[in-house]
Amino acid sequence: MEKRVALELRGRNPSQIKELNLDNCRSTNIIGLTDEYTNLEILSLNNVGLTTLKGFPTLPKLRKLELSDNRISSGLNFLNGCKKLTHLNLSGNKIKDLQTLKPLEGFENLRNLDLFNNDVTNIEDYRTKVFALHPSLKYLDGYDKDDQEGEDSDAEEEDGEEMNGNNDSEDEDLDINLGPLVIDDESLSEKLPEKSPSLLVSLYTVYGLLFHMGYLLRNVDDEDDDEDISLSAVYNSNLEEESSASSMYAGSDVEEEEDDDVDDGDNDADADRNIKAQGELHNYISLWMCTI
Repeated sequence: MEKRVALELRGRNPSQIKELNLDNCRSTNIIGLTDEYTNLEILSLNNVGLTTLKGFPTLPKLRKLELSDNRISSGLNFLNGCKKLTHLNLSGNKIKDLQTLKPLEGFENLRNLDLFNNDVTNIEDYRTKVFALHPSLKYLDGYDKDDQEGEDSDAEEEDGEEMNGNNDSEDEDLDINLGPLVIDDESLSEKLPEKSPSLLVSLYTVYGLLFHMGYLLRNVDDEDDDEDISLSAVYNSNLEEESSASSMYAGSDVEEEEDDDVDDGDNDADADRNIKAQGELHNYISLWMCTI
C-alpha cells in the first residue's frame, strides 16, 4: 500500500490531494496514509484485504470512504477523525452485529451507509434498528426508510463537486505556458511591410525606366526626322544659291567646303545625343539594380 500511495501522489504534496484511489493494492492494515492529507475528500480502499482500520489517519475533510470487499469485522472507532463523513461503504466485510456499528453514532453528517453482504444484515428488523441507531441516515444499502430505492442525490452532488475540485488541481499541475507559441499580430504586421516597399519601388522603377527609354527613343526619332527635314531644306536652299551664283563663281571650292562642314557638324550632334541617351539609360539601370 505504501508504494501505491507514493505512486498516486505523482510528486505532489499530500495536502494537495483531494481524491485518492487505492483499490486492489493488497494490504492487511493501513500503511502510507498519514495526517498530512488534510484536504482529502474521497478515499477508495476497495478489495485491499484490510482486516483492521487501526492506524487510520485523521482526515478532517473526508466525506466519502469506500471499504467494500475487505475483511473488516470491527474497529470502526478508528474512523473518529473523519467527522464530516457522509458516505461509508462497508459492503462485503465481516461485520456481524449492531454493536460494531455503535461508533458511527458520532458521525452526524452520515447520509449513506452500505452494509450489503455482511452478516449483520441477517439480524431481525435489521433495517429498522440501523435507522434508529443512526437518525442521520437517509439511505441504507441503497434504500430509504420506506424501502424506496434512492439515487442518493446528496452523494452524487458531492461526487460531482469532488471531481470538479480534483480536475481543477490537475489543471493546475498540468499548466503549460503557451506564450512562446502565440503569434504576435502586431509584430507580424510590423515585419511584413518591410518587404512591400522594396517590391513597389522596384516595380515603379522598372515602369519608369521603360517609360523613359520609350521617351528617349521617341525624342531621338523626332530629332532625326527634324534634322532630316532641316538638312533637306538646307540642301535645297544651297542648290538654289549655287544655281544663282554659278555664273559668278564658277569652279569655286568654297561651297563644297561649307557642305562638308555642315555634314560633319550633323554627325557630331547625332553622336552626342546617342551618348547622352545611353548614359541616362545606364543610370536608370543602375538605380533599378540597387533597389532589388
